[in-house]
Amino acid sequence: MKKILSPSILAADFTRLGQEAADVDEAGAEYLHIDVMDGMFVPSISFGMPVIKSLRPVTGRVFDVHLMIEDPQRYIDDFAACGADLITVHAEACRHLDRVLNMIREKGLRCGVALNPATPLCMLDHVLTKTDMILLMTVNPGFGGQKYIPEMTEKIRSLRTMLNERGLDMDIEVDGGVSASNVAAVLEAGANVIVAGSAVFAPGKTKENARHLMEVMNAYE
Repeated sequence: MKKILSPSILAADFTRLGQEAADVDEAGAEYLHIDVMDGMFVPSISFGMPVIKSLRPVTGRVFDVHLMIEDPQRYIDDFAACGADLITVHAEACRHLDRVLNMIREKGLRCGVALNPATPLCMLDHVLTKTDMILLMTVNPGFGGQKYIPEMTEKIRSLRTMLNERGLDMDIEVDGGVSASNVAAVLEAGANVIVAGSAVFAPGKTKENARHLMEVMNAYE
C-alpha cells in the first residue's frame, strides 16, 4: 500500500504555523495531521476551526483532522466548512458511531475511526464497511512527545490481518511516538499512514526532518 507521512502540527511552532505547514508541504508530505482536543475527551485543549480555516489557503495537502473530542457529531458541519478532507473520530467518544460516520460521508469527506491503546479491535466489527481509514493510537492521547507503546505493534499486525481476511484494502494510520528509529517496524506490522509530530517539527529542521522520515519510510519494502 502507498506509504503516507502525516506531520502533526501539534508539535509545530505556532508563532510561524503557516510557514511550518508550507515547509512540510514543500518536503513532500501528502497529509497534514490536525489534532483537535477539547479538554474533556483528553486532558489538553489544542485548537479548532479558526486555526484550520486560516491554514487552508497555505497548502493544498490533505487535511487529516483528528477529533479528540466528546460527541464530535456536534461539529462535523463546521470542520467540513473550514477545510477538512478526512475526519477521524474516536469510537470511544461517539454514542452513535455509525451515525457520525454517515454524517461525514454525507459531506463528501473521507472518514476514519480512531482507537485508544486499550480499546479492542472488536469495536470496529460493524463499521468497517463505512470507514476509509483506521487510526490506532500508539500512545495515550492528549499530549505530544510521548514514547511509542511497544505492545501496539502487535495490535497493528492484528488489525491488518483482520482487514485482509475481510478483503478490505484500507489505510491504517498510526499516531504516537513514531520516528525514523521505529517506523520500519510500524510499517512491517501493516500500517501505511504515519503521523509524526516531534520527529518532524524542529526549529530550522522541519523540512529536513520530514524528508528524512519519508526516505526511511520509502526505503522499507
